[in-house]
Amino acid sequence: MTPWSAVSVGAWSRRPAVRDGALAFALLTACALVNGQNSFSGDAADPFGDGPVELTALWWAATALAVAAVALRRRWPVPMLAVAVLSAAIHVGQNVPLTLIDLSVPILLFTVATCHERAVSLAALAALVLVITGWGWFAAQEAPLPSPRPPLDAGRPALTGPMGEALPYRPEPERPFVVLQNVRSDIWGGLPMLATGLFASWAMGAGARNRRAYLDQLHARARELERERDQQAALAVAAERGRISRELHDVVAHGLSVMVIQAQGGAAALDHRPADTRSALAAIVTTGRDSLADMRRVLAAVGEVDDAWHPQPGLGQLPALLTQVRTAGTPVRLQVEGEAAPLPSTVDLSAYRIVQEALTNTMKHAGPGAAAVVNLIHRDTEVIIEVSDDGRGTVAGGSGGNGLRGMGERVRLLGGRLATGPGPQGGFVVRAALPIQGRGA
Repeated sequence: MTPWSAVSVGAWSRRPAVRDGALAFALLTACALVNGQNSFSGDAADPFGDGPVELTALWWAATALAVAAVALRRRWPVPMLAVAVLSAAIHVGQNVPLTLIDLSVPILLFTVATCHERAVSLAALAALVLVITGWGWFAAQEAPLPSPRPPLDAGRPALTGPMGEALPYRPEPERPFVVLQNVRSDIWGGLPMLATGLFASWAMGAGARNRRAYLDQLHARARELERERDQQAALAVAAERGRISRELHDVVAHGLSVMVIQAQGGAAALDHRPADTRSALAAIVTTGRDSLADMRRVLAAVGEVDDAWHPQPGLGQLPALLTQVRTAGTPVRLQVEGEAAPLPSTVDLSAYRIVQEALTNTMKHAGPGAAAVVNLIHRDTEVIIEVSDDGRGTVAGGSGGNGLRGMGERVRLLGGRLATGPGPQGGFVVRAALPIQGRGA
C-alpha cells in the first residue's frame, strides 16, 4: 500500500459515519457471541434456539432497528433514540432479558446529550425515566399469581402413633403471596439500575458537549487573536511604509530642489561667471552626496527604533540646512524665542523635517527673489515652528501635495496642530505646534 493510500484509508476511517457503522457492527457481533442460546429461558422467543419462527423474526427485526439507530445516531439523534427505545420495548415485550444490543438506548441518549441543547437532552432523559417507570409498574401489576398447590397430605402415607393409632397431618401454614411479592420485588429492584445507567449516559454526553463548547471557544479566541495579530502586523507595516515614504520624500525632494536650483544658476553663469558655475557644481555634488547618505540611512534604519550609528537630524542641524538653502539662492533668516532645551527624538526629527519641507516648497513655488523666515518658539509644553516667505507662489498651499500631507501626518502622530495657507502680507505660511511630553511644571 502506498503512503498516499494509507493516508486516504486513515482519513476515511476517521469519518463519523464510518465510526458509527463500526460501532453498530461491533455491538451486533458482541450480542451474537455473548447472548447465546443459554441466555434465554421461559416461553419467550429464542432467536438462537428453537423458538417460534415468527417471534424469532420479530426479535431480529427489532435488533436490526437498534443497529440502524446506532449507525445513524449522529445524523438524527432524537429520532434514532426513539427507534432504539422501540427496539428495546419489543425485546422486553417478548419476555426476553435485555441483551447487549439494547445498549443502543444509552448510546443514543449519550448522542442526544452531546449534539443537542441541555433542555432537549433533559427532556429525553425524563421521557426515558418515565417509560421505564411505567413499564416497571405495568410488569409488576401483570406478574402471575402463584398456582394453587395440592393438599400437602395428598399421596402421603398416614401417620400412626406408638399404639398404632392414626395421627392427623398438620401442614405448615401456607403463604400464598410470597411468590408474587418476590416477582414484584425483582421488577422494582431493577429500575434503579436502569435509571442509573441512563443518568450516567446523559451525564457523560452533557460533559462531552460542555468540553466541546469550551474547546470551540478556545479555538474561536485563538482565531480572533490571530486575526488581531495579522491586523496589528498590517498596521505596523503600513505605518513603517508611511514613515519611510515621508523620510524619503523629505530627503529626496529637498536635495533635488537644491540641486535643480544650483544647476539653473550654474547654467546661467556659465558664459560670464565661470567661478559661480564651479561653485554651483560643487554645491550640487555636496547636496547629492548628502542626499544619498540620508537615503541610505533611511533605508538602513528600516525596522529599527533607534539608529545610533546614523543619528536622526534635529533642530540642532538647522544652521547647516539654512546654509544649504542660502547657497541655493533663497535668503532665509532664523529667529528663536524662548529657552531651547533638549527635545524628544520624535519631536526633534519632526520639527526638522517640517522646516525642511517648508523651505523646499518656498524654493519650488515662491518664485525668484523670494525670502523666507524660520521662527522657532520654545515653550514649556510645546515647540512652535513657523516658516513664512514673501513670494507669490500659493500653489503648494492649495494642491495638497505629498509634502503637506507628510507634515500633517507627522503632526497628527504627535498630537499637535498644523495650519498652512497664504500669509496676511502675501506669500505662504506653515505653522505647526508640537507638544512636548514630560516637560513643563
